[in-house]
Amino acid sequence: MSFTPTVKAILDNYESDNPGTKANLARILTHGHLGGTGKLVILPVDQGFEHGPARSFAMNPAAYDPHYHYQLAIDAGLSAYAAPLGPLEAGADTFAGQIPTILKVNSSNSWATSIDQAVTGTVDDALRLGCAAIGFTIYPGSDGIFEQMEEIREMSAEAKAVGIATVIWSYPRGGDISKKGELSLDVGAYAAHMAALLGAHIIKVKLPTADIEQKESVAVYKDGDWSTQAKRVAHVRQACFAGRRIVVFSGGATKGNDALYQDARDIRDGGGNGSIIGRNTFQRPRAEALAMLAKIVRIYKGEE
Repeated sequence: MSFTPTVKAILDNYESDNPGTKANLARILTHGHLGGTGKLVILPVDQGFEHGPARSFAMNPAAYDPHYHYQLAIDAGLSAYAAPLGPLEAGADTFAGQIPTILKVNSSNSWATSIDQAVTGTVDDALRLGCAAIGFTIYPGSDGIFEQMEEIREMSAEAKAVGIATVIWSYPRGGDISKKGELSLDVGAYAAHMAALLGAHIIKVKLPTADIEQKESVAVYKDGDWSTQAKRVAHVRQACFAGRRIVVFSGGATKGNDALYQDARDIRDGGGNGSIIGRNTFQRPRAEALAMLAKIVRIYKGEE
């Protein structure tokens, strides 16, 4: 464990939390090859709900086995492994204590027409499985957002009361937001800020483009320089209580190595806390995934 001044400074930002919650945040911040640096790389494997098993794992059949993901995250020296209830239960005993885990407590699927997620796990499940945090997705802009905010308010309060941290995936979509606007800078910063307002310890958002979606935001953003991804990351970090909350960025659909490495450099240079990379990890052959993750770790360490 690398409990460094950097880790202490991050934990000091969570002024209302009890020692148990801070200890679980510290588990994530001090684990793996990036332990103590304030940077994180997390493996999320919840895409089976959203995309189905074949679309998620057929290109790397070993990934049908939940043990594969536990072991990959451990061998890569990652900060944490996030998954829904079933996959965590499938390896909970074999891998107990070897890597911090995050229980994804709500989930969707690609067949539904509504923009929503069902609650599929509980805080009691997270306690039973030894998880460091729960993870919850909200869809700012959707018709269901207000119910989602009420759900995470209750679940987060319950988690904090028993010393478990909260991670919020904040993905804007629906309502007046266009498909292009889901990735716009103003919408992305708003979504990140909303997660912070809801009490998230760790906020997960997508990397934003330079587009401005809301007509009310055009005047506010017109004099800023948003030409580089690093500058846009810095703005999203600013929206997370001026950097007082941990913010990580998703890898999205499978992309080439060079794009992934550039994303990591931009997140690092913009002051973001790291990456949460799913499909770009487990849809590759194991050796290739391990090499890719090792290089991303070196980038976050400032070695490349």
